[in-house]
Amino acid sequence: GDTCPTFPGRRYEDWTLDDPAGMGVEAVRPIRDDIERRVRALLAELDVPARE
Repeated sequence: GDTCPTFPGRRYEDWTLDDPAGMGVEAVRPIRDDIERRVRALLAELDVPARE
């Protein structure tokens, strides 16, 4: 993965995702759906209302 700077007192999420490069739409949709689920769960955990 990439190396990113870290700052004390900050929370970081490291999500392992399949690389969609070269995949067809049907193969990319589950990746998209997984990202949406993770983002919605993170928003709920942070008490941020999700937009529909």
